Amino acid sequence: MKGVNKTIFLVPVLPVVLIMVWEIAAVYIDNRLFLPRVENILFILFHPFNKVLVAGSLLDNIVISITRVVMGFLMATLVAVPLGLFMGYFNYVEKIIDPLIEMVRPVPPLAWVPLFLSWVGVKSIADVLGLNNWNFVFSNLQLSMLLIIFVGSFFPILINTIHGVKTVKKSLIESAKTLGIKQRDLFLKVIFPAASPSLLTGFRIGMGIGWMCLVAAEMLPGSTSGIGYLIWYAHELMRTDVIMAGILIIGLVGLMFDQLFRFAEKKCFRWVNT
Repeated sequence: MKGVNKTIFLVPVLPVVLIMVWEIAAVYIDNRLFLPRVENILFILFHPFNKVLVAGSLLDNIVISITRVVMGFLMATLVAVPLGLFMGYFNYVEKIIDPLIEMVRPVPPLAWVPLFLSWVGVKSIADVLGLNNWNFVFSNLQLSMLLIIFVGSFFPILINTIHGVKTVKKSLIESAKTLGIKQRDLFLKVIFPAASPSLLTGFRIGMGIGWMCLVAAEMLPGSTSGIGYLIWYAHELMRTDVIMAGILIIGLVGLMFDQLFRFAEKKCFRWVNT
């Protein structure tokens, strides 16, 4: 317990040291375009409702970015998990699909950008579905961005799902079959729960990669909102303080996602390491 308490007190030490070094360097250089003062960045972070440049408030852009990544992540999950379950359980399915998966998987998600833009352009979900009453929500969900996030999140979830299914004990599956379990219930009540720890690892990695892909995608043509867009627009106006604030937000949101998955892992799967 004492060791844990000491660790808690030591956690903020490094960030505080980095902030002090940053502030000293900013004062010494005295060039806000190269290295802004910490107080200027903190002012932006602590006033999330204030309008930043002409791109709306910081909070608006954060909400839009998170909405995009969650939508793309859910799309990837809905496809990758069932496919991974079948590929992990049925060897013939894996033999058929795996060569294609391994051929496409090494392609960086951003390499698909020109193709996605040529397919769907800068259309949003609101444009496709005609959701004029929900324009504020869906007009910022560009299909090309969602597809980029989908590709980034899809493969980690798929690979970890396959791994999770293959690590389920054969004796557990055979026992369930002996008791006359139906095929659907075998997947839902035996294989899926047993493979869940591996799935959660895939979710954690997939969300992290999806978040990185999103920020890069928001700097592409057609984007008019989001943290990535805000950073790029600030670069054009030479507002380094906004750029640095955006970078910090990206790191903090990514940390938040990662901590949520770690918390779920500790709460739901304590039995894995026991």
